[in-house]
Amino acid sequence: MAVSTEQMTPTGDHLSQIGALIRDARKHRGLTQVQLAERLGTSQSAVHRMEQGQQNVSIDMLQRVGHALQDDIVSIGRPGPTHLRVHGGVKLSGSIAVKSSKNAGVALLCAALLNKGRTTLRGVARILEIHRILDVLGSIGVQYEWINEADLVLDVPNDLDLDAMDGETARRTRSIIMMLGPLLHRYEEFALPYAGGCDLGTRTVEPHMVALRPFGLQVTATTGFYHASVDRSVSPQRPIVLTERGDTVTENALMAAARMDGVTTIRNASPNYMVQDLCFFLELLGVRIEGIGTTTLVVHGVPDISVDVDYAPSEDPVEAMSLLTAAIITHSELTVTRAPIEFLEIELAILEEMGLKYDLSPEYTAANGRTRLVDITVHPSELKAPIDKIHPMPFPGLNIDNLPFFAVIAASAEGSTTVHDWVYDNRAIYLTELNRLGARVKLLDPHRVLVEGPTRWSGAEVLCPPALRPAVVVLLAMLAAKGTSVLRNVDIIARGYEQLAERLTPLGAQIETFKD
Repeated sequence: MAVSTEQMTPTGDHLSQIGALIRDARKHRGLTQVQLAERLGTSQSAVHRMEQGQQNVSIDMLQRVGHALQDDIVSIGRPGPTHLRVHGGVKLSGSIAVKSSKNAGVALLCAALLNKGRTTLRGVARILEIHRILDVLGSIGVQYEWINEADLVLDVPNDLDLDAMDGETARRTRSIIMMLGPLLHRYEEFALPYAGGCDLGTRTVEPHMVALRPFGLQVTATTGFYHASVDRSVSPQRPIVLTERGDTVTENALMAAARMDGVTTIRNASPNYMVQDLCFFLELLGVRIEGIGTTTLVVHGVPDISVDVDYAPSEDPVEAMSLLTAAIITHSELTVTRAPIEFLEIELAILEEMGLKYDLSPEYTAANGRTRLVDITVHPSELKAPIDKIHPMPFPGLNIDNLPFFAVIAASAEGSTTVHDWVYDNRAIYLTELNRLGARVKLLDPHRVLVEGPTRWSGAEVLCPPALRPAVVVLLAMLAAKGTSVLRNVDIIARGYEQLAERLTPLGAQIETFKD
């Protein structure tokens, strides 16, 4: 975000907006007000007044702040969206480490609301989705601080100011729905804004309601909000059977059960990576959980939780798949380190069937002490289409978020591949954007595409799809495309990836960031 110099003398509301931009950029860089003041050669109180919109700021000062924070606080004319220019057709080489999980990170931020003690999360990915949840938490009174670049410390007050919630930010992330489970223990009545996120079609919240009604939660939707009421006399009397084995649904049920006095059994639970991370975290809070990694979880709740906890979320298997895909379609030899193998085995089995050659290192343990990691070295391979269609399934099946990568991989393979995205209403449509780069992707219906390969990739200009994984798929195809490509309006990629373009550059990728 940036402030245009068309407003040369900001006052009133403009000062407040500028202050919010400075504050958000400072927090994004993990700096305290004192540290920013030192960079600017001013006082901490001056920085505080700027962020509160209580001090006039010159264009020169805004430029100095932008330089100190490496952020476009001020721009000439109207600020525009971010684009990427890719010079493709080059080989990648070297190694790259997988960052921690986006989906685990947002769940753990919501779970911090269960804890009256201090929560420290290690190695948190500094991505837009994390910052959005932090902005929402900060707006209701949660104190947080970035330390050591990627570690996050949170202190939750006894009383949250839900009326002050940043509704605009909350509506831009579906993760907000996971606050229902923690908040039902704090309030008998509360409201949350409607959840948003990627443009993936209609997704009902009814499975969440099924999971949380046994805890006394009732929700009505009116005028852009979920209005929740809690009947304290209600508690689960029999096992909760989830109607959908969804990740966030399971996490909501887990967080509701964590502070419920007694034992709660959750059946048809997701055993996926982010759910396991949440279980490991809850165990550190004193909640005993049986069946982690299975579809039946037995939760021994603790009504009052006040623990100073230190936890490191595990690595992201979807980012690992993204990096593997980059190597596969550019016919490169590349090592992806710290890959969570338990959540990639099906993907690797399919790729091996298609002819991929790769090596695995011996297993080692993630910082959480539980997740199994490996280093995966991909070798240039000639791929062929799989015999069967490729489709996702709940874990331990192929991850739904990894499915789009198989479209661009199939486009590089010999033969015809059907990719069936049965979960989302319209995500498969976005995969046809690969055709602009030379692929032959035919839309069979809103959920299925037929991919013909191999592809002679060629550079083109493409508007970034409004869904995270298809957006990254197009970017990866541009790495393989000869010539120069432009991917416009790429801000959605920052929702799930930390500086992806910058991290690919040391491997040999030629990617430039620019604005109009």
